[in-house]
Amino acid sequence: MELDASLDWLSLAMTPGLGSRLVGKLLRQFGSPTEVFRASLTELEACHLPAAPAQALHAKRAHKDAEAELAQVRQLGCRLLNWDDPEYPQRLLEIYDPPPLLYVRGDAGVLNRHSISMVGTRRPTPYGNQVAERLGHDLAERGLTIVSGMARGIDSLSHQGACRATHGATVGVLGTGVDVVYPKENKKLFAEVEKRGALISEFPLGTHPAPENFPVRNRVVAGMSLGIVVVQGAQYSGSLITARLGMEFGREVYGVPGNITVDVSFAPNQMIKQGAKLVTSWEDVVEELPTEIRAELFPVEATTSAERVSLFEGTLSPMEKIIFGLLNTDETIHVDELVEKAEMNSSEVLAALCEMEMKGMVRQMPGKQFLKVLL
Repeated sequence: MELDASLDWLSLAMTPGLGSRLVGKLLRQFGSPTEVFRASLTELEACHLPAAPAQALHAKRAHKDAEAELAQVRQLGCRLLNWDDPEYPQRLLEIYDPPPLLYVRGDAGVLNRHSISMVGTRRPTPYGNQVAERLGHDLAERGLTIVSGMARGIDSLSHQGACRATHGATVGVLGTGVDVVYPKENKKLFAEVEKRGALISEFPLGTHPAPENFPVRNRVVAGMSLGIVVVQGAQYSGSLITARLGMEFGREVYGVPGNITVDVSFAPNQMIKQGAKLVTSWEDVVEELPTEIRAELFPVEATTSAERVSLFEGTLSPMEKIIFGLLNTDETIHVDELVEKAEMNSSEVLAALCEMEMKGMVRQMPGKQFLKVLL
């Protein structure tokens, strides 16, 4: 929308005591922010508003702050999208309390592409890291925009995977202002996501991370997409809450099965028990999409995941096959243990590991620990 037409929307969003639900109620009652500010105090109170925000609206107390905010928006070069803008994510309007106003950095055009949300713990296992990056890459490679929350762990790996795809697009939904990089170590990732997609937030510029912001952010992550993939998450995690919100919104929910002895496997395993689709590859996600979307996005693949594994293993020598069979995707194995189990000398094992690492089948972790890479 035109920035000059944004002042009333900003003033409404910045009025203290009004959350998105009350703003939505006012907009449905009066039709536009301009009409809200033209309403009498009696009319506002008739909407059952608390006294303080009703008086603040009537007195237009937030207008001065909104003018200052608008000047910063112009300076930053970001955009503001309200409910009436065609570029506002239309799926988000289907939920019961969509943000009336979104700040956008990057390409607003990606917000209405077919998308999948990916969520999970900030402290994933190596297996979780691999799955998040692989699924983010594979889904983005096939035209789906990856939506996540820019947090440490699974969120970051999902965004990174999407950015590795040739034409991958991704959307970062922030629990801060769009001008605040959080966590700090994601500075480069923020720039890459803005370049390959968009960063969005309903919070004013300069809003710093606060615990109460992230559950609010999670409903946007759940509401924007066709479905939500839970990679890893503990019993009382934000990822589990996001998945349940997705179910409430009528979205598909997917779970990546995990080791039952690991705490962060609880959320996806629990969602699978409750009816979520079990996911081991991008094909599992695609299968649940509406027929018309599958036909639009996905060409027929030459091979399945199982066929790709078979093809890769066909390139291995007998010695490499033995070592590859001893490796796991979710738990590292030290080279000395591999030597013992394979009944080979260390130089043979290291040579085989080096060869498989160059083929992209094995990953070396710190301390001469090795993992099998998901294919």
